[in-house]
Amino acid sequence: METITGVHRNHFGEIINFVTSGGRVISYRKALFEAENGHIQGVQTNLDQDGNMSLMPEPNQSFDQYPNLF
Repeated sequence: METITGVHRNHFGEIINFVTSGGRVISYRKALFEAENGHIQGVQTNLDQDGNMSLMPEPNQSFDQYPNLF
């Protein structure tokens, strides 16, 4: 099972891709799908009030702690 090791952000600071422990660069949408299906550990999916899915790191962590890799 893979974990998230880094992020790619756009010029607005929004996460657009994730880097996995396996060296893959996957889109935010692909990371959501893989997290929902238990293929990525250390993150959880979250459903907001508008019905939009998002990724959240484990409690007491933030994606700001991950390096911004290119």
